[in-house]
This record gives sequence, C-alpha cells and structure tokens, in this order.
Amino acid sequence: MESVFGEPPPDGLANSGNRSCTAQDAHHNSHVILGSTNDKFAAQELSSISHHLGENTPGLTHVGSTGKAQMVDVSPKENSSRTAIASCKVVLGKKVFDLVLANQMAKGDVLTVAKIAGINGAKHTSTLIPLCHNITLAHVRVDLRLNPEDFSVEIEGEAASTGKTGVEMEAMTAVSIAGLTVYDMCKAASKDIQVTDIRLECKTGGKTGYWCREE
Repeated sequence: MESVFGEPPPDGLANSGNRSCTAQDAHHNSHVILGSTNDKFAAQELSSISHHLGENTPGLTHVGSTGKAQMVDVSPKENSSRTAIASCKVVLGKKVFDLVLANQMAKGDVLTVAKIAGINGAKHTSTLIPLCHNITLAHVRVDLRLNPEDFSVEIEGEAASTGKTGVEMEAMTAVSIAGLTVYDMCKAASKDIQVTDIRLECKTGGKTGYWCREE
C-alpha cells in the first residue's frame, strides 16, 4: 500500500484531525460551562444598560430582570376608566373598490362582516397576544369607511374598559382583524390588496393618562 500511496504521514499530521476534534470539543465544552452562568451575566448586563439609559427612561415591562418574558402583575394598580382608539387602512385598488362599493363581492357584505370580525377580535385579544391580560370590555366600536380618493377602506376601532390595565391592544387588534377580514372577503378578486398603517391614535386613563398622536 505504501508503494501506491506513498509514505504514511508523520504521526503529527496523522493525529491532526483528532486534535481538531479535541479543540472543537473543548470549545463546545467551554460554552457549556459558561452557559451555567448566563443568567447571572445577563442580569448584570441588563442592570448596566438600565444604569446608562437613566432612571427616567421607560422600561420594557414585559421583560424581567434576566431578560425573560413575563406577564406584568397589575394587582397593585388602581382601577381607572380607560379608552383607546386605533386605526388602519386597507388599500383595495379601483377594481375591488368598485365591487365593494356596489356590494358585489361573492362572499357578501364586506364591510359588515369585517365590522363584526373586528369586534370579535377585540374580545379575543388576550388569546392572540400572549402577554396581554384578559380584561372585561365595556365597549367596542369598529367603523369602516370607503375612501374613493385612494380606493381604500379606512378602519377605526375603539375599546373601553374600567380596570387596572389599558385597552390599546384591544383597539389595535380590532382594526387589524377587521382589515384582515376585508382582505379575506376580497382576495378572490385581487391578491394585491394591502393592509397598512395599523396604529394607536389616542388613549386615556391609567398612570400615563391622556395621549394622542401628533400628525
């Protein structure tokens, strides 16, 4: 065999592959060892970041001291009357817009179905968004308006409750689900429909009180 393939490699080269594996194993093991103290280092790092940001900088309430997700404990908070208004837009295009305007979509009345879906979506927010609290809604409103200027559906949603946490997510979920329902009702006529500009417009109640978007 040596006459065909030449002299066998020196012992150093022959064992180089094993040394490489050993080095990789050592590298891997070092990560395993370090992994046991990751939580400690993460906590120290988060503390350092918070210090540099300053005490008055709002924190991420759904992130714990070690960087893990958590549900906020709202039990110490006072009950207050809370409202939120959100909006979004569904850009249909002229062809689909005309069909919706004439109520000629095969699935039926687009705006009415989307309105009901939006209200239902607000009531199911806590099952859709993992860290949202399950709250009792006093009122949900979803309005849809056809805008001929850009061939779109403009959607506004409002949620209200009296409790320890806000209803911003409920209002935003309402308009999001309503917008997606418009898409579902119209997708057979066009795949180019866009759901855009989902955003909070204003909110009241709670520690931060009144807030309104500035255009």
